[in-house]
Amino acid sequence: MLSINWKGYRFAAWMGQTLLGIAVLAAALQGKWQNAIALALFLIVSLMFVVKDDKLPTLFDFLFVLAALLNAGGWVWGWFYAPGPDDELVHGFTMFTITLALSFLVYSSMLPIFRQHTLLYLLTIASFGVAIGALWEITEWSAGKILVTDVIGSVDDTVIDLMMDTLGSVLAAIISLWVLQKWTDSGVGNESARNHLNHYKE
Repeated sequence: MLSINWKGYRFAAWMGQTLLGIAVLAAALQGKWQNAIALALFLIVSLMFVVKDDKLPTLFDFLFVLAALLNAGGWVWGWFYAPGPDDELVHGFTMFTITLALSFLVYSSMLPIFRQHTLLYLLTIASFGVAIGALWEITEWSAGKILVTDVIGSVDDTVIDLMMDTLGSVLAAIISLWVLQKWTDSGVGNESARNHLNHYKE
């Protein structure tokens, strides 16, 4: 079984970044500036996670870049509007990867406090992801108004997206708790998390 910090995942993440960069260049050369800007935003956001180095397991870097690629395809090439559950699945997967990554960056130093309050940790992380999902729906609605395009299909579409966001967030919370415990117990991760853990054990 491969480690969550396998170097191959980071290589795959950089390959994904390269594909996004090529897509940005291609869209710009074709004069499709709106597509180029959208792709560039996905490239920048995913790059922020990849350059965190030891702050995140390399698997999480790869998953986030993969989510960025899927979202880029959905927004720019219309995958979200094709028949099938692409939009819903990408919503759930994206919120899963975002919640998973941010739980490491934001809550890793507080894991020792949560060790005796597992349910509280799960609820906190899941709520964090659901809140981000709600903000994303607001962003989609705003984009539809500003760009005068049908970004949100219906209220049913929004509710289903929020349900998938919630499912992805809950799954991320469960995996986050398990991985963070192993991440800190094995002495891997940021110095802040290790110092808090040692202090708690004393």
